Amino acid sequence: MKQTIVIKPTLFTELNLPETLIQGIQDLGFTEMTDVQQIALPMTLQGKDVAGQGRTGTGKTATFLITAINRLLTTEPKQGRNKQHPRVLIIAPTRELAVQISDDAAKLAKHTGLKLHTVYGGVDYEKQRIGFDNGVDILIGTPGRLIDYLKKRVYSLSKADMLIIDEADRMFDLGFINDLRFMLHRLPKYDQRQSLMFSATLSHRVLELAYEHMNEPEKLRAEEGDLTASGITESMYHTSMEDKFPLLVHLLRESDVKRGMIFINEKRTGEKVARNLARYGFSVGILSGDVRQQKRTRILEDFTKGKLQLLVATDVASRGLHIDGVSHVFNYDLPEDAENYVHRIGRTARAGAKGTAISFSCERFCFGLPDIETYISRQVPLCHIEHEMLQIGKPTNPEATAEGLKIEDKAEQHDRPKSGGRQGGNRNSRGGGGRSRR
Repeated sequence: MKQTIVIKPTLFTELNLPETLIQGIQDLGFTEMTDVQQIALPMTLQGKDVAGQGRTGTGKTATFLITAINRLLTTEPKQGRNKQHPRVLIIAPTRELAVQISDDAAKLAKHTGLKLHTVYGGVDYEKQRIGFDNGVDILIGTPGRLIDYLKKRVYSLSKADMLIIDEADRMFDLGFINDLRFMLHRLPKYDQRQSLMFSATLSHRVLELAYEHMNEPEKLRAEEGDLTASGITESMYHTSMEDKFPLLVHLLRESDVKRGMIFINEKRTGEKVARNLARYGFSVGILSGDVRQQKRTRILEDFTKGKLQLLVATDVASRGLHIDGVSHVFNYDLPEDAENYVHRIGRTARAGAKGTAISFSCERFCFGLPDIETYISRQVPLCHIEHEMLQIGKPTNPEATAEGLKIEDKAEQHDRPKSGGRQGGNRNSRGGGGRSRR
């Protein structure tokens, strides 16, 4: 596998893209390419396979979408292809990520006439099935729902021109690898399609997947050095568990946070934190598997538009969410996996912006701090807690609650993800093992 680390500055207008695609790029206000795009696009637009690593906010979603749209506009479909055959398959590990990719794709393809369809669990099955009736050029979805329709022959992958896997490492984390391989074996052979795979980390297992199912992919790393974005100001407070909430309220008030994300390790902690924040006058929503899908989508939309000030989430929501303007990230609980520290704080300082990441190290989760600091190759600066910082007074609105915690927000039992963290309406793993080409 080749490796490329050279960065070549380029503007989108220099890529000789179709005019209808350029219009979509300009509609989004894109002019200069990010480091990832500067390296990857000249290769992917030539039809090369790529396994790329980049922090969130580096433009990898636009990279693979521009490549896919360009390919469909400039090449003929495979012989025998009909409306049952999507030309591009994009697989995402979570519903939220699939929806965000779909939104970005719709904007970029707005002037092209291409047909897009997105499928994921937790919403009406028949409505999504009907979406295939008029044909699909680009199919986006989570593994379980994609396999459901594939097994029922609603669509076929036999004439696909392109495969895209986003957040590949998350596929492993959520137990989707057998689901993924099930679909890979139903695509044209690796040398009869273009394949792109992007991941926050290029671990051994991710590279092994690339080796098995891609055609001599280029291994791209756009950033060398710090794993965290240079625009993030990090700090750490050593605090007891009981002092974490008053400290959080103080810091939110002191910094007048307009758009912040608060990460916790357990759902019940998140519910308690979100509920109490609402009682102290903050507009807050929570992302949880217990919230019905339509409400989850609305919470994300409201947070993105600024209608919600704060978003409380577990690590399921810390990957792949493309939300601009997040000024603060709070690790209310230190993550138990060091890599998740980088993924969490990557919600801020996107695309060259500045951001603040504040972490609480309590008696329960402090044991993960050495691994975090080893992983990022530095110590997180410590801050001192003054007694008055914990004096936050009584709740200003004791009857309030967070969006996502109301009775009508709850998902029906059959819409909830199964235990073990699996998202996207997937079932137990299925499919065979990997294929060895050499």
